[in-house]
Amino acid sequence: MRLSPPQIEAIRLVVRQIVGENARVRVFGSRIDDLARGGDLDLMIELVDPVANPALVAAQIGARVSRVLDGRKVDVLLGAPNLRRLPIHEVAAREGILL
Repeated sequence: MRLSPPQIEAIRLVVRQIVGENARVRVFGSRIDDLARGGDLDLMIELVDPVANPALVAAQIGARVSRVLDGRKVDVLLGAPNLRRLPIHEVAAREGILL
């Protein structure tokens, strides 16, 4: 996985600050390929409680993680009990790496 330990901790901290301690964070996509170069950061945030405004939460996480990673593009996928599960959720759960 192409993230350093300080980057991983920064991502976890941002997620905890925005959605709380119970969220799980997975990295998926090109960032998990150690041989690849460049690319954005794809995160799936799995929540145990329903989320009232998922677009706002995803945007907040994406913007703050992007800032701590010096402007790297970040895509955030949310999973929560009140959100529809799409095929991309299955891919992220199957192939992603839990932080």
